[in-house]
Formats: sequence, structure tokens, C-alpha cells
Amino acid sequence: MMMTDSINISNLSSYPERILVPLGERLNVVQKDTERVVKCDCGHEFGDWRQNWKLSALIFARDDTEKLEEVYPGIKCPDPDLCEVREFYCPACGSMLMVEAVPVGYPLVFDALPDIDSFYREWLGRPLPDEKEFRDMTCEVTRQWGRDIE
Repeated sequence: MMMTDSINISNLSSYPERILVPLGERLNVVQKDTERVVKCDCGHEFGDWRQNWKLSALIFARDDTEKLEEVYPGIKCPDPDLCEVREFYCPACGSMLMVEAVPVGYPLVFDALPDIDSFYREWLGRPLPDEKEFRDMTCEVTRQWGRDIE
């Protein structure tokens, strides 16, 4: 991919917001009003880009031999006591967005937290008008889940 002075990939999606950074085949960080959100190509929003979008996805865990053998038949099948394969799907369109293989009980992997402001300021030389604090805010989601239970 050749870098130019602008990222023009907005024609790849059907939503009107400006794509700031692509995260995957069907996932992008977009500028929505004054916020930056992770969005699927179908238009579904997963929330703030600083929070792990996987927490808002549908998750299918291949965590037993039967489920694992659907993908890894026979001798290729991993031991379900040692690992699980997680598939992440968009709740709106059902597209598979990501797969991760992790040890049993491992937390959801936060694959990418791009420093969008540094990228635009230092690499493209075009600072964004409304810089945002660059930090992992995933704990905000799980903290709210705890409050909702109370």
C-alpha cells in the first residue's frame, strides 16, 4: 500500500463518516461528529476506538473437541484443555470479523489501539482538529458491567 498525503478509503464502505484508520477487513475507526468509533462496513458501531471492540461483538468459542474438530479435524485438533478458538461476529450483519486462538481462560486480546493523533500529526503532517487522549479504556466497559449487576 502506498501512503499519500491523505487516506481515501471511504468509498469502501456504505456509511457517511470519514474513515480515520482501518482496523481489519470490515472494521474501521471513523470520525462520528466529535467522537471516534469502531464501525463495521454494515454500519454497526462497536463504540469508542479506545475500548476493545470485541466486548461488543458476538463471540463463538470453540472450546470443546466437537466444536474444534469442525475446523481442525482429526489429529490437527488442538487440546480443548489447553486452548480455545474464539470467533468474533458483527451483531448486525453476522460477518466474521476476527479469530483468535488463546489459552483457556485468557482475556480477550485487544489487537490494535492505534495512536490516531500521532499518525495524522507526525506521519501525514495533517493534525486532526480534536485530539483525543490516547489510552486503553477497555476497563471502562467491564467496570460498567459490574455496576449494572449491582
